[in-house]
Amino acid sequence: MKLENKISIITGAASGIGKATAILFGEEGSTVVVADIDMEGARKTADEMREKGGRAFPVKVDLSDIGDIQSTVLDIKEKFGDIHILVNNAGVFSKVQIQDMTEEEWDRVMDINLKGAFFLSKEVLPMMIKQQYGKIVNVSSLSAKRGGFTSGVNYGVSKAGLISVTKYMANFGGRYGINVNAIVPGFVDTEMFQNHPEEKKKAVIKSIPIGRIARKEEIAKAIMFLSSEDSSYITGEILDINGGVLMD
Repeated sequence: MKLENKISIITGAASGIGKATAILFGEEGSTVVVADIDMEGARKTADEMREKGGRAFPVKVDLSDIGDIQSTVLDIKEKFGDIHILVNNAGVFSKVQIQDMTEEEWDRVMDINLKGAFFLSKEVLPMMIKQQYGKIVNVSSLSAKRGGFTSGVNYGVSKAGLISVTKYMANFGGRYGINVNAIVPGFVDTEMFQNHPEEKKKAVIKSIPIGRIARKEEIAKAIMFLSSEDSSYITGEILDINGGVLMD
């Protein structure tokens, strides 16, 4: 198993890509901290993992609150030991465009998608430095590279910022045996995508050369690759997974 004896934190693991990743990590031997603001959803993910023989522990965390991030990481360390893998998957979506943006809406998205991911990584880094090993995978978005097709400006900017954070942390972490990478999913079969109007969904699918949206499990496998020893010489990479809708 590729993640045997590894302790992982996966945020936003109550549903969608995070849940699919948590299940896959459990199947590959990792002890998974299923982190989400939605504790009921996190418990359901953990229960499903345990039914399949995985080791999973649900944790509630508010990524907009740095104090909560710090106390949560401390609790995790006391219960499970040092963290080997962090997947910054949690995020909130926005459709608010430039002319309608408010400070409150801007901050709501930035606080979770960017600030929360940065400060959670910052709290985990000392453990990874101490053990001279770590894997951080940040989940960005096609919106970071392609402005305004389905998302609001604050969402796209937050995910673009996460790409920059990835590169800074990769440059810093390399000397300590820490790999930091990001994935940039395109359109994925999640609740977020299904909430779009039918005409919008049809237009999206028509724009994809492969002719369909991604399955959650396909994205989880990419995260798995970047979290395993199969990617030991890869860091600072921004991996596009979009079915060919954007090629650069």
